[in-house]
Amino acid sequence: MNAPLTLSATATASSTDLLLWTAFPYICLAVFVVGHVWRYRQDQFGWTSRTSQLLEHRWLRWGSPLFHLGAFAVIAGHVVGLAVPASWTEAAGISEHAYHTTAVALGSVAGVAMVTGLGMLCARRLLARRIRLTTDRSDKLLFPLLTLTVLLGFSATAVHNVFGGGYDYRETVSVWFRGVFTLHPQPEAISGAPLLFQLHALSACLLFAAWPFTRLVHVWSAPVGYLVRPYLVYRRRAGTPPAPKSAVGAGSSSGSHRAA
Repeated sequence: MNAPLTLSATATASSTDLLLWTAFPYICLAVFVVGHVWRYRQDQFGWTSRTSQLLEHRWLRWGSPLFHLGAFAVIAGHVVGLAVPASWTEAAGISEHAYHTTAVALGSVAGVAMVTGLGMLCARRLLARRIRLTTDRSDKLLFPLLTLTVLLGFSATAVHNVFGGGYDYRETVSVWFRGVFTLHPQPEAISGAPLLFQLHALSACLLFAAWPFTRLVHVWSAPVGYLVRPYLVYRRRAGTPPAPKSAVGAGSSSGSHRAA
């Protein structure tokens, strides 16, 4: 998808760019992979989201669906926007203008839902005393980092593509992103991107590094098997029919008479 990094391209990337956009992403990805292996071997019983629904459910009832549905839509948009080159969508008959108009519209709706849900979940954790007492160190790291990443991405879209003149991140950020995973990183591609996009990318790298050590690991334990699991049919055990009401009543009156 991307041409290998040439010597001239390497020369245009400063040492800071190489550190931020080449070394740092690979360090975070290594921590992501190794951390998951360590967590699975050392803490299988902790591989859960540690639900607190029994402690508080009114905020959770609305916040959780909004956050999760918005997050799924945002992730899908990121996959298309970052992993799929512009030439592929153009070959499919989707013009650049149509792509960006649809991406901004759908992304804004998904972003608002995700931010609203995350805000409700954070407020629930701060305001509900019983929930606050169950907050551990990993949650104190995860929630601020997740909030920062979401708000930076939402702000970048709003500032540059909703209220601004528009910015084609597929010519810069997407090229760098695909280069990282194809082992041909191009730090110069993202070094010229607007600051909000750069900060969003760096916070996302940090989020991936923290992922294995937080409740986010429950993403890999989604109960997909429930969709194809056969129904459970409960039947009364044979040979133990329920006692007739008359017998129960007679026994009760007889017992009362003897007790008297």
